[in-house]
Amino acid sequence: MRILSNAKAPNEFLPSTDASASPTTASPAVMCPETITTISSLLKSCARPSHLKQAHARILTLGLHRRIPTLLSAATLGYLSLGLLDSALPLFRSVPSPSPFLFNMAIRACAAGGRFHVALSLYSTLLSSGLRPDKFTFPFALRSCAALSDLWVGKLLHQHSLCFGCASDLFVAAALVDMYSKCGDVFCARQTFDKMANRDLVCWTSMISGYAHNGLTMETLEFFRLMQLSSVKPNRVSLLSALLACGRLGALRGGECFHCLAIKTRFEHDVLVATAVVDMYVKCGNLELARLMFDRIDSKDVVCWSTMVAGFGYHGLAGEAISTFDNMVDDGVMPNATTFTSLLSACSHSGLSEEGRRFFDSMNLKYGIEPKMNHYACMVDILGRAGKLQEAEEFIKQMPMEPDTSIWVSLLGACRIHGDLDLGEKIADKIMNRDHNHAGYFVLLSNVYAAKSRWTDVERVRKLMVGRRVNKDQGISLIEFNNQVHKFGVDDKSHPHSREIYAYLDQLSVRMKQLGYVPLVDFALHDVDDESKEIALSYHSERLAIVFGLINMNPGTVIRVTKNLRVCGDCHNAIKFISKIESRVIIVRDANRFHHFEGGICSCHDHW
Repeated sequence: MRILSNAKAPNEFLPSTDASASPTTASPAVMCPETITTISSLLKSCARPSHLKQAHARILTLGLHRRIPTLLSAATLGYLSLGLLDSALPLFRSVPSPSPFLFNMAIRACAAGGRFHVALSLYSTLLSSGLRPDKFTFPFALRSCAALSDLWVGKLLHQHSLCFGCASDLFVAAALVDMYSKCGDVFCARQTFDKMANRDLVCWTSMISGYAHNGLTMETLEFFRLMQLSSVKPNRVSLLSALLACGRLGALRGGECFHCLAIKTRFEHDVLVATAVVDMYVKCGNLELARLMFDRIDSKDVVCWSTMVAGFGYHGLAGEAISTFDNMVDDGVMPNATTFTSLLSACSHSGLSEEGRRFFDSMNLKYGIEPKMNHYACMVDILGRAGKLQEAEEFIKQMPMEPDTSIWVSLLGACRIHGDLDLGEKIADKIMNRDHNHAGYFVLLSNVYAAKSRWTDVERVRKLMVGRRVNKDQGISLIEFNNQVHKFGVDDKSHPHSREIYAYLDQLSVRMKQLGYVPLVDFALHDVDDESKEIALSYHSERLAIVFGLINMNPGTVIRVTKNLRVCGDCHNAIKFISKIESRVIIVRDANRFHHFEGGICSCHDHW
């Protein structure tokens, strides 16, 4: 009865050198139920890996793993509870007939430990063993699908949950909503959500986060409002999603409301929420507030510092971006790959080619960070914008990896800016068969041809796009007014105020020409006369949004417009004239950066 009398001392289970402890001479008392129960309890109570391994070793020494298989299950559960998957999984596979409970615990531990493929493999084994998954099985199997973005397996698990009568369980349904959201199928996520009889905060948060991370910004804010109307208090994740949506929309007033909500719910000092607030103000064009909120954060991590570096870069303030980077390093926070992407982009937007090259070289030499594809793309962009096209091409040839489409598109964009059609065509030949569905490439190539009035080639590119089913992104501009975001497209007449907007814009055009405005018709991609090209340029989405703001906002109010594409050269020129005529500050955020127009001058100094 030695084992029973010493059951509370794990060290007694160390392998013995005494021959009497061998399996062939083990005492019959080992087989009594009390002994088995004691050992099982001991395995479950081991709080340290060393104690658990000692107990496991003693079981093996006594040969109990062959006589009492339930002890293997107990040992497996002990390893799983301590997160020792490398020990637990081989042991699990040796259990003769694992119970559904043991399967569930193994699947749960694998999902929690990032072994998502293993978790799904265990689920498959459970089914093939003739066991039934239950409401405890599906949440963690679905979590694995979400982490792997495996929508096909996720849908299969959804079918299984229906077949086994588990789909109506609150936790299973919440896991389904989360899986569909993270796999990009927000339609199925919403369908599942709407069928739920009861919804907790996790379900609401999964839907809001799903909308936000799939680019459905308007739906994100609408769903957040519905959550509040349902008397569900927001958590950190839902606040982060709402702030992200406001930043993308450029909805400053909405963002301010969520900032107030963060203060009210005591999330203001959470570094993630505080960083999201900074990012929101940056993307809404209020750099002063962003800087103020940044300075108030006590414990800034690398994400927070990188956000501010990126913010200064977006607004064309490379000097402040570099200064912030230096302060970060002085503060003992080491930069990461994202930090350097932001820093290199800042140098690109401000035309600092030498500084950009210095920071690029320092990545590996000083900070031990291997440059990735996006860093090389930034360097090509820096050299291209500076007009160093041949140097950029040579830089690409010296890359240690095969350049992808983004690299060539950066250089092609520079060819468009500097009118180097020969190099542009050479690049086009390189990437024609690389990315058949890259709309940005086709648009840039069309721009190069159109600038040289090569309309036959423009039409050829257009036919290629049709043949390959490539859809060009439509230019959309957004402006916030009275807590509502208004959307405008090119030549858009769907807005209720369209008649006023077009009349005001025509009047502005006359006044602009009186001040010397000349339409840059090279930016119109149509083989028509200059007058028709001028008309085509006059009603671009950003102009419609700006005029809407001029009509509806009080004099002196800053007009903030967000555009999904890069602002064209003619609109950039026109907005400078509008800011001077109307004596307004106009802030336009395009796909690349911010443009602050005031008194006929843009903050980018025509370098963008």
